[in-house]
Amino acid sequence: MLHIGYHESTSDGYAAMGKEAVSVGADTFAFFTRNPRGGSAKQIDAGDAAALCAFMKEHNFAPLVAHSPYTMNPCSANPDLRKFALEMMVDDFARLEYTPGCLYNFHPGSHTGQGAETGILLTAGIIADALGQIDAKNKKDGTICHTTLLVETMAGKGSEIGRTFEEVRSILDQAEEKYGSTLTDRVGVCMDTCHIWDGGYDIVHDLDGTIEKFDKTVGLRRLRAIHLNDSMNVLGAHKDRHQKIGEGEIGLEALARVINHPALKELPFILETPNEHDGYKKEIKLLRSKYNS
Repeated sequence: MLHIGYHESTSDGYAAMGKEAVSVGADTFAFFTRNPRGGSAKQIDAGDAAALCAFMKEHNFAPLVAHSPYTMNPCSANPDLRKFALEMMVDDFARLEYTPGCLYNFHPGSHTGQGAETGILLTAGIIADALGQIDAKNKKDGTICHTTLLVETMAGKGSEIGRTFEEVRSILDQAEEKYGSTLTDRVGVCMDTCHIWDGGYDIVHDLDGTIEKFDKTVGLRRLRAIHLNDSMNVLGAHKDRHQKIGEGEIGLEALARVINHPALKELPFILETPNEHDGYKKEIKLLRSKYNS
């Protein structure tokens, strides 16, 4: 079965998001943990979150993919912004315990002129420090963390890190080194089709080769979710401009091969295309018609 959804607003509450997903034929969805352009987060209604969890179980939902705010930059040259990123990540993990089993996706950040190597080290340090703080709280409270952190593959615009599979692997490796133990079960990857296309990976003409390269470099065991997007840009443009499914440079048939690839087809797919409700409903119906169960 194709597990697919799109970014939904939390404005009407958690249970409303589940109902919205089902209304468009989705069985998963993404949501921002807080204001995507800021840092504020509204209080969670525990009863509302519990209602969503019950609804998802009833309707056999795939894991949800929560998203950190765009303002989070764990490898900024500004130490205050790095501290802000750490605090948000730790707080987001606490908030996601209301919806256990979520995948928590974040952008690894922009090194702001420090160089990719420094940026990778800083982001890896934030991951390790955040998990360390979460572990300490869980130990004190006698609780367990149910959230998996995902590093998103990036398009490589400006000074973004995570623009290549090698950089993503380096972030993971450095985080493990700083944490002092393996993180394979706690930190994974979210692959964005627009981003990797804009980053220079030709998923139109060589999807198998791209997936093989990812497996050899990062490991498919780390891949936990897909952002399914077309792109307004040509291969390797490093611009990150998403397009509706089938209306961009990647195209419908190539994206259909993505959702049917044996190594990918069971993962949750999240649409981040420039659409509203009816547009997402149309895309989900179209992609389900292209899926080989």
